[in-house]
Amino acid sequence: MIIQKEDITGLVLAGGRGSRMGGLDKGLQLHLGVPLALHALNRLRPQVGTLMINANRNLAAYQAMGSPVWPDEMADFPGPLAGMLAGLAHCGTSYLATVPCDTPNFPLDFVARLAQRLQGSIGEMAVVYTHEDGKLRAQPVFCLMKTSLRDGLRAFIDSGERKTGLFAATHHSERVIFEDAAAFANANTLSELAHLQINPPP
Repeated sequence: MIIQKEDITGLVLAGGRGSRMGGLDKGLQLHLGVPLALHALNRLRPQVGTLMINANRNLAAYQAMGSPVWPDEMADFPGPLAGMLAGLAHCGTSYLATVPCDTPNFPLDFVARLAQRLQGSIGEMAVVYTHEDGKLRAQPVFCLMKTSLRDGLRAFIDSGERKTGLFAATHHSERVIFEDAAAFANANTLSELAHLQINPPP
């Protein structure tokens, strides 16, 4: 079955602690004069049917970006999986595509490529992989998953697990390789964010 854009909800993950940015709310830091989370929303918008944001602080600032905002269901910032779970809990489509808020240059066709790989397969999710330093590296926060994974993800988190890649490994996931690893460069620190200022998106 062909996965249509309208079957997919896009989720920007902006609910982290920002610990490597000194506790700053990463999604609200400016890249080329625009908050990182808004860059992600604008880049994801043409790729999906509807949009959501996962955030745990400064909710009014995120709501002003024009998409529904959902905080984690769990306390203490348990990580991106908790954000994904919040997205799945409020997803009204059959598929959820997720991106982190700190990667403003991700490909404009990444959702379509993941959907193409997932449709017709027995996979429950598709995950981005890139070549870096001669090795294939998973980028599991960039993924497309069936919303039927919600209960399984909740059980996985309840068991104490927090690693996004491990969750993908416990399910049948399709690998989609992107040759342009630089498109997935993120800003975990203020210095990395400064570096991105001189490397704007194509």
